[in-house]
Amino acid sequence: MKNNNWKKILKDPYLVAGGIITGLILLMIIVGFFWMPYEPTKMNAAEKLQGASLRHLMGTDNMGRDIFSRVMYGSRVTLMIAIGTIIIGAGVGTIIGAITGYYGGMLDEITMRVIDALFAFPSILLALVIVSVYGIGWVQLLVSLGIAFVPSFARIVRGEVLRCKNMDYVENARLQGVSDIRMIFVHILPNIKGVMASSILIGFNNAVLAEAGLSYLGVGSQPPYASLGRMLSDSQQYMTKSPSYVLGPGIIIVLMVLGFAFLGEGIRRWK
Repeated sequence: MKNNNWKKILKDPYLVAGGIITGLILLMIIVGFFWMPYEPTKMNAAEKLQGASLRHLMGTDNMGRDIFSRVMYGSRVTLMIAIGTIIIGAGVGTIIGAITGYYGGMLDEITMRVIDALFAFPSILLALVIVSVYGIGWVQLLVSLGIAFVPSFARIVRGEVLRCKNMDYVENARLQGVSDIRMIFVHILPNIKGVMASSILIGFNNAVLAEAGLSYLGVGSQPPYASLGRMLSDSQQYMTKSPSYVLGPGIIIVLMVLGFAFLGEGIRRWK
């Protein structure tokens, strides 16, 4: 049975492509925890805006810092912010969606009206509002994006719980006297894991793009530390002098989003 599953996975171009791209990105990030060609914040005025070479694989930036080392570090920051965003958004959203979907009634009605109101604001705009209150920095950005992602996960989980709560296996468990908490977290939520996995990967893509966009605007990681969005912001005025300054973080963002998009599509088809 396991061999058949592996054969099906290897025959799915989305899962294969997503696995390869995501694996390479994660490998680069993991290697970056133990080794980088240069210290990502180390400046060298004598090597400013150099092109790609064996010494500097992606060239150097306007302060003489190695772009490849900063891309390795920035990818880690972007990934960690995206992961934290999904943990907050999916965690809180799942609890809200499961409880409101299962119990229904006035609780569901009031909660969904609040969710609808929050949906009127794009997640990036909502995160900007939160950041404007609590200040700038990667921690504030992570929390702000996490809160902004709660409504979408709450709506997805609520819809799935509404679909599942009257099914036969739930009715049987209810007749056996299973508690509501056990019903929600043991019987219903495990049966929507496919939808949740696909939603989390799609949400991860959105989180990467949102982090890049907000860091580009200067509300994420602050100098001298890098994130991919911050590097794009710093490099925009040097596009003609040093194309690799822009291409490095830009390509990694595209690959990161593509990798998880392919995995999400593969999981959706797998269901």
